[in-house]
Order: sequence, then C-alpha cells, then structure tokens
Amino acid sequence: MSTQDINDGIDAGGFHGYDEEEAVGFIRASLPASVSEQYSDDEILFVIDAIWEYYDKRGLTSLDDLDAEEDLLDADDLTAYVKKEIARDKEVMMDPKDVELVVKAELDYEKSLEDLF
Repeated sequence: MSTQDINDGIDAGGFHGYDEEEAVGFIRASLPASVSEQYSDDEILFVIDAIWEYYDKRGLTSLDDLDAEEDLLDADDLTAYVKKEIARDKEVMMDPKDVELVVKAELDYEKSLEDLF
C-alpha cells in the first residue's frame, strides 16, 4: 500500500496527511537507537503496510467514527497479525520484541495525526 492509497481512502476528518516517510521517521525517533539501526526503511514500511492490511481486513479503514474504531482496535491482536505476516515473509527478519516496539510507535504516529485535527 502506498501513501497515495492511504490518502485516497481517508477523509479530512481522519488521518488526513498520513505520510509513510514521515511515519518511518517518527517510528525511528521513537525506537531505541540500538533497535532503529537494525532495520531498513523497507522493513519498517513492511510493518506499516501490514498494519494497514490488518485495518482493511477488519473494516477499520472507513474512519467514519474514529473513536468507535479506536475502541475496536486490539493492539495485541494487531501485533500478533504483524508478527505472523513477518514470519510468512522470507525477506523481513525482525525480532518479535522489536515488532511490538515498531507497532506501538506506528500507533503513536497515528495518534499524533489525530491530535492535529
């Protein structure tokens, strides 16, 4: 999923302005340096894409009612889904503990966008 795909599906009341490059920078700044330096931007983008795939599969991308959808989000289930997707992928190698940190940082990035509106 590209940034354009994300922006195309989001109205001004939602995560308008989600930018993958900005998200990667935010995530890197949120991670301990020892974790951040272990992974490429592509590996972090893989996690971002898996998160949005999870949202899509669970109907959490409509953004008609952000508060209700936020209440429906199970961060543990999301993290387990991302770990499973990484395990299926033969190229991305990320420590499961680091996956948890990256997912949390991405959710914090989304929250930072909500706070702008």
